[in-house]
Amino acid sequence: MSTATAERHVGFAGVSKTYIGGGAPVRAVDIVDLELRRGEFVAVVGPSGCGKSTLMLMLAGLVPISTGAITIDGDAITAPYTDVGIVFQDHVLLEWRTAMKNVMLQAEVRHLPKATAKARAQELLHLVGLDGFESRRPYELSGGMRQRVALARALVHEPSLLLMDEPFGALDALTRDQLNLDMQELWMRSRPTVMFVTHSIDEAVFLADRVVVMSPRPSRVHSILEIELDRPRTLATRELPAFSAYTSAIRAAFTDLGVLHESTVPMRGEP
Repeated sequence: MSTATAERHVGFAGVSKTYIGGGAPVRAVDIVDLELRRGEFVAVVGPSGCGKSTLMLMLAGLVPISTGAITIDGDAITAPYTDVGIVFQDHVLLEWRTAMKNVMLQAEVRHLPKATAKARAQELLHLVGLDGFESRRPYELSGGMRQRVALARALVHEPSLLLMDEPFGALDALTRDQLNLDMQELWMRSRPTVMFVTHSIDEAVFLADRVVVMSPRPSRVHSILEIELDRPRTLATRELPAFSAYTSAIRAAFTDLGVLHESTVPMRGEP
């Protein structure tokens, strides 16, 4: 089934978030209406501080909403949601546990059958290229390898919803390219619904079925682009005119929002 005709999995209806602390209230998210279709990969892009992460945390039930409603399969989210995997920019691995035991932590917390979960963990570590590193601790792994462990941990219980908050943002360009390819393969195998928060326009277009462009804070949905590129996508996909057209359209949206602007400083030698 194409995502265009798939059933709704997640719904945001009039969702806003205002943080109230010691100073003046901060309106982080301002009236968001959005749907995620079942099995769809949705990337969310926007300027720093615009509320992208807040939107994701509200969906997970980890941050309460101020107004509106978030539903998953029609049920309102009023507490932490359990059928979910979450990957943050920081891998958040336990330093005293091996790669395998970090992946298995998710299974232990959820009281999953040990043998089945271990087989799933081994499969995931293989799929992310960590054969032979199961007994290594985080300090023995590179940054990219740690994120691979974090990704395997988020998927070991086969969640229907996967939330990813700038998971590859701190990695070097080559490692990030490889993890984009790995992420696509993992998603295509089991098709969870994915909300992927990123600052990278190229990454969003490469991975997503749809890209949601957010405005500066207080954040609203400015526009949504359907990405009609064949899968599986390869690094050569980025050289296609269609790929460039999508990235240009998103940059144009950020120009309209005032997030991007051309320099008006004259070049040396110009009047």
